[in-house]
Amino acid sequence: MSKSFVVLLAALAAAGGIVPSPVLAQELVGPADRDAILARCPAWEGVAAAYQPDPASIEKLRGLSREVRIEVYFGSWCSDSEAHVSAFFKVLDLAETPLLRPVYTAVPEAKDKREPYCRERRIEKLPTFVVLADGIEAGRIVETPDKTIEADLVKILGL
Repeated sequence: MSKSFVVLLAALAAAGGIVPSPVLAQELVGPADRDAILARCPAWEGVAAAYQPDPASIEKLRGLSREVRIEVYFGSWCSDSEAHVSAFFKVLDLAETPLLRPVYTAVPEAKDKREPYCRERRIEKLPTFVVLADGIEAGRIVETPDKTIEADLVKILGL
């Protein structure tokens, strides 16, 4: 960090001004893809690698016969998102089906800035996985799965 930047931060803090958080400056916001998520949150790759999904659920997901859109609302700053979005990455890798189509939206940490990202689907907690089959919402996984990401997807999809 440059000396002038440190002096500026100190002056802002002393004057009661708002000091930008280095974490918030790094948060991911808006539409994202897996590469952007992992570029911003590289630790999530290790979490995904360590996750061991249920093989029976993965087999059922491989047998999917229709396209399913999964809208994933998450926070790059959120520990639940780290755990469950990372697990979802592993599930997608092992299911190896192009019929599971994820769409990711990164939501800001500041609650007063979330509305544009959460309004349409009425997202209240993160992460939220909105599962759409044939364009109709079939179910959700909100914050924490009932069992596991893969088992909950199988249940929602009736596989």
